[in-house]
Order: sequence, then structure tokens, then C-alpha cells
Amino acid sequence: MSRLRVYARIARVLVVVALGLTMASVFGLFERMGIAHSMVRRQRWSRFFMARLSNALPFQVTVQGELPKQPMLWVSNHVSWTDIPLLGMLTPMSFLSKAEVRTWPVAGWLAAKAGSLFIRRGSGDSQLIRKQMTRHLEQEHPLLMFPEGTTTDGRSLRTFHGRLLSAAIDSEVQLQPVAIRYLRDGQLDTLAPFIGDDDLLSHLMRLFANDRGDVEIHLLKPIACEGRERAALAFEAQQAVQKALFGAIPEKQEAPMRPAIAA
Repeated sequence: MSRLRVYARIARVLVVVALGLTMASVFGLFERMGIAHSMVRRQRWSRFFMARLSNALPFQVTVQGELPKQPMLWVSNHVSWTDIPLLGMLTPMSFLSKAEVRTWPVAGWLAAKAGSLFIRRGSGDSQLIRKQMTRHLEQEHPLLMFPEGTTTDGRSLRTFHGRLLSAAIDSEVQLQPVAIRYLRDGQLDTLAPFIGDDDLLSHLMRLFANDRGDVEIHLLKPIACEGRERAALAFEAQQAVQKALFGAIPEKQEAPMRPAIAA
């Protein structure tokens, strides 16, 4: 692909980012003026931005399944930073993100203004985040989290951690499992994963230097949370995503058992 075309693609993304910065600046101005700006409006504008960013990325997206008609806690496998705009374009929602994202230039500021919740790994603030997530969901604001806790190369699925799924139980909403898969020429895409010490600029250059890839987004059957345990919910969601991505479930995987209670 010609270098000129690569630069043109990057320029398109930069225009969209400039649009996002303008929108976030307006939100920031309202905050300084003491003008309330509802989460519903933030999520709608976030979806508007995500849709345009997704259109600027070199992907052909196919969505299978039905969008939920009620607010839910979305749980998805995690391959790349591009998961966020590709999923965020589907419906107004907020994201649970690692705290490091908040420090990223531009992207972190945009995420905060869009209503994202941030969690620090190993900091012991999971109870606080759980309460924030519960309040978020009780107010009927859809929220998406990546229960693997990190990105993968798309060839396997890590364990879904269930500790924050208590927010869905407490707020009495359902889980919406989502499976996202990147393909190139009919095979798993090796360019899309954003893992290890990869940096955003190098990743963008690799994506835009190649032809468009394909992305499949599977909206799976919602999971009821009432009366359930978080470990069981995490396992069921992981199994659903595993099956959508890779077919048959490995026989060695077993449902988690409740710890024994001493008499």
C-alpha cells in the first residue's frame, strides 16, 4: 500500500480525534460552569464519536445477534484497544478501564469525559469500583467491562474474573456476553492484537499499512443474574464467549465449585 494512502488513513483518524477533543472540551466547559451534564447525554455523544472512529479504522465489521433493549452489564473478551470503539459504536454505554488509560495523552481525557470508570490493579479499591458500577447500572446506564483483565492475541481466552460481576447481581440487571474476533484473509488477524509492549502509533501504522481486516461481533444470549454467584456467572459468560469464538468447549473446563464452609 502506498505511503500516501497510509498517511491519508491516519489523517482521517486524527480528524475524528479532533472532533472527540472538541466534544470533550464542551463537557469540561459545562463542568467548570457548574452546568449539569447527564450521563445519558455523555453516553450518546460517546457513541456518536465511537461510530465515527470505527468508520475511520481499517475494518469491515459484521454484527451478529440482537442488541439488548434494557441496560445490562456487558462482558467481552479483549484483543485490542480497537475493541472499545467497535463495541462502543453499538449502543450508548460506558466502559470499565484500567487506571493507566486515564494517564494516556488525549485518549485518557476523552475516556474520562465519556463517563468511563477506572480501576487500579491490586490497589484494593475493587469494593469502591463495585459500588460505582452498581450505582451506574441502577441508574440504567449500560456498562462494559473486560473480565479477562488484559488483552490477548485472539487465539485463546483467559479466565473471566468474577469479583466485579457482583455489581450486576446487586443492581438486578443481566449480563450481556460479547465475543469479538478479528480476521484477515479468513484467518485470525495477527495485526489487530494490542499486547505486550506495543505502542499506539506503531500499532496504527501496521494496521493502516495493510488492507482492511474483518471483525465479527457476536452478541450472545443474555445471562440472568438474580440469585446467582459471581463465580458461576463469570464461568457461564466465559463458556458462552469461548464457544462463539472457538466452537466446542474443552472437556477439562469445569464449573467453579463453592468453597466448603467449616462447621
